[in-house]
Amino acid sequence: MKSGPDGRRRVVITGMGAITPLGHNVEDYWQALAAGRSGIEKIRGIDAANYPVHVAAEVKDFEPEQYIDRKDARRMARFSHFAVAAAQEAVASAGLRPEEIEDPGRFGVLLGNGIGGFPNIDAGMRTVIEKGGMRLDPFFFLKSLPNMAAAHLSMRYGAKGYSSTICTACAASTQAMGEAAEVIRRGQADVMITGGTEAGICELGMAGFCVMKVLSPHDEGDAKRASRPFDALRDGFVSAEGAGIFVIESLEHARQRGAPVLAEIAGFAATADAYHMVAPCVDGEGAARCIRFALDDAGVAPEEIDYINAHGTSTVLNDASETAAIKVALGEHAYQVPVSSTKSMIGHALAASGALESVACVKTLQTGLIHPTINYEHPDPDCDLDYVPEGARRGDVRVILKNSFGFGGQNACLVYRRFEG
Repeated sequence: MKSGPDGRRRVVITGMGAITPLGHNVEDYWQALAAGRSGIEKIRGIDAANYPVHVAAEVKDFEPEQYIDRKDARRMARFSHFAVAAAQEAVASAGLRPEEIEDPGRFGVLLGNGIGGFPNIDAGMRTVIEKGGMRLDPFFFLKSLPNMAAAHLSMRYGAKGYSSTICTACAASTQAMGEAAEVIRRGQADVMITGGTEAGICELGMAGFCVMKVLSPHDEGDAKRASRPFDALRDGFVSAEGAGIFVIESLEHARQRGAPVLAEIAGFAATADAYHMVAPCVDGEGAARCIRFALDDAGVAPEEIDYINAHGTSTVLNDASETAAIKVALGEHAYQVPVSSTKSMIGHALAASGALESVACVKTLQTGLIHPTINYEHPDPDCDLDYVPEGARRGDVRVILKNSFGFGGQNACLVYRRFEG
């Protein structure tokens, strides 16, 4: 068994897939990020006329029947459609043949999801009120439950091992990927399908976020400028959707089957602020602790971090708190490391964000290209790090820190390392 310096099994990424507001596959998505292109537009899926927010980052022109039998697709929610579609790309790119896995009990699924089939809940509520409860879709619960995306992947690929769904709000898919790596590290599985999926854009979701006053009120004429992470004029996040799915394996298993190795998952940590339901700690203490734990888990010193893919939501409190956390955890090195926010281009896909952003991390390790934080134009004294505002930047990136923080004070961080044998 191939182990790391601490004796634990090494875990590598061998495949990945993406369904995003910027494309329906990894390469289209990455090329758009590298070019600094925004996927935020006027909302198409709902009538937002009665709300102060009219923009979102929706997955456009997605046809589930391209990936799923029509009858099966009708029994699934959009968040499950995304997961199945992205998993198809991930499994293919990994060269994985699930039917050839010797022990399906050592093949598992662990996804992050926040709100399941929220549009189905919205529609179901309307049906009950307008037509009566007995007219409700008989697949209502099977579409709505957050664990159903993972269940569909388990059934589709015959994965009979460890299976779970992490629901730690916006930290969920980052935590899911870390926990999936831990399942392999401790020897309970050889292969895991992991990542996250979210498709919660609906009128009920819009209303909930609007009354919380957390969304950017930019109108559709200024849609692409709505997400402004770390900028002094940031005024809220932009709702988004999508899925990022990965195949991860023990290094030994990947080598045995001759799989391509895209990157290594070197470290993981999850903590709680124990502070507030929505607001992060002003001093970033909980997030900083999570960063330090992840670095310790990876055996990486702060000065070894070459790039940080930030949570970077474009809210006043989050961006300042995350900046503070990075400075606490990395010390003076915080001012030397580039930090960028993928959400500046794809908005905030809630539980799926960490997985979508992890696709960008892997591509950065492969290409040496760091995507920009777009719309950063007005410096904020509380956000004084290098946010890569000028456009994509070249660099020798070997180690990446990925941050994700969620409602309830949930924190999750991953450390990715360029695979070098």
